[in-house]
Amino acid sequence: MYEGFIYEVVATVVLLAWVLFVVLAATRWLYGFMRRRAIPHVKAVYYNRKVIHMAAGGLVALLVPYIYRTPLLPAVLAALLAIMTYIPHRRGKLLEWFQVEENMYEVNFCIMWGLVITASWLIFNNYWYGVIPVAFMSFGDGVTGVVRNMAYGHRTKAWIGNAAMLAVTLPIGALIGLPGILAAIVASIVEHYEIPGLLDDNITVPLSSFATIYLTNTIALL
Repeated sequence: MYEGFIYEVVATVVLLAWVLFVVLAATRWLYGFMRRRAIPHVKAVYYNRKVIHMAAGGLVALLVPYIYRTPLLPAVLAALLAIMTYIPHRRGKLLEWFQVEENMYEVNFCIMWGLVITASWLIFNNYWYGVIPVAFMSFGDGVTGVVRNMAYGHRTKAWIGNAAMLAVTLPIGALIGLPGILAAIVASIVEHYEIPGLLDDNITVPLSSFATIYLTNTIALL
């Protein structure tokens, strides 16, 4: 048991290093690359946010079921990253290649990542019921943002993005059957709506999809 915990600690350190590389190095370089090619600041930042969604949040979530026996360290990792992304906002020194003054949605991303992953283990004793909603938030919403950014050049909630999201989330959701398929449809619709400053898609997408999976499984047991 001790050796298993040490393995999880080492894995967590490696995953944290990977996330920091993506957030602090890779996307910073990518921002400079895009700006040198006359891509506007707003578009470059938005692309980077989606790269982080997929390359950091999404990839790490997919590895969770293969590494961890309890949600303790994933929750610690998520909390640490939430604090690290909040501090620049608090100090007024944003990491300008992916952060913006008008919102702290990346902080919400980290918090919801940790909450959903933890809830899936506590409720189902199965990480995949949390990984799927996080994958919707990471890959589905990531592709949504890229499509909208290419089409409109700014942050918008155009339905073309939701169509792209559904195309990504449906096959992911299908991995756990009907609950996942229904969750993909719900998440792809819910993503279109937000309450600025209160509820954004980094909260509504994983929360609504996890709730759909939970309710569908509960009804199936009745």
